[in-house]
Amino acid sequence: MIQPLAYIHPNAKIARGVTVDPFAVIHGDVEIGEGTWIGSNVTIMDGARIGKNCRIFPGAVIAAIPQDLKFNGEKTSVEIGDHVTIRECVTINRGTNDRMTTRVGEHTLIMAYVHLAHDCLVGSHCIIANAVNMAGHVVVGDHAVIGGMSAVHQFVHIGAHVMISGGSLVRKDVPPYVKAGREPLSYAGINSIGLRRRGYSNEAITAIQDIYRILYVSGLNTTDALARIEAEMPATSERDEIILFIQNAKRGIMRGYGKDE
Repeated sequence: MIQPLAYIHPNAKIARGVTVDPFAVIHGDVEIGEGTWIGSNVTIMDGARIGKNCRIFPGAVIAAIPQDLKFNGEKTSVEIGDHVTIRECVTINRGTNDRMTTRVGEHTLIMAYVHLAHDCLVGSHCIIANAVNMAGHVVVGDHAVIGGMSAVHQFVHIGAHVMISGGSLVRKDVPPYVKAGREPLSYAGINSIGLRRRGYSNEAITAIQDIYRILYVSGLNTTDALARIEAEMPATSERDEIILFIQNAKRGIMRGYGKDE
């Protein structure tokens, strides 16, 4: 159902069953999947690719050009997966020639006043709470939860199943499966409750805890800790994911609690 007071460019590709409320504006190079609801005063600009059964609340702006002085008008996109909820006044900018897209996975909740800058890649089943501001080129793994009013530095990588406390300043990469809080952002244990909810066994959770005890509590530097983890911990998909994440952390990983930078 499309309200007559909405503006939809004739070139926009709107699937069956899409609802567009009054005063929404949809530009020409836009695709919207079946069953999606577009609220009043939403602006969807060129380059938006929105999946099925999404809900986009009033005031959101999707696929505006990047706030990046290097952007030179290249044709880029915003890709929104199926079953994504985007609350009031969220802004999601198009990509640049770095990744050519800004992407949000399926079943993710983006709460009010969040900003996702150019070239961010947000996974599936994530929760990005109110007023999180995410700079360009950030990567967020599946099932991550970022607390409200947090700010994420450009190029930061946040691992899967991470929980970050509200109001955090995220300047370093955050390895998978952990909780992070305090200032400066520090290791605060593993996200055991979230892992249990997602079906991880007690044995898997204990193994993850043992890995992070070596990394953050043993007193070893990162290189020596990784060597010990590889030597002593049984090979599992979780162990290998953690090791690979840390080895590829270009900004370095967040510190352990009570340790100097």
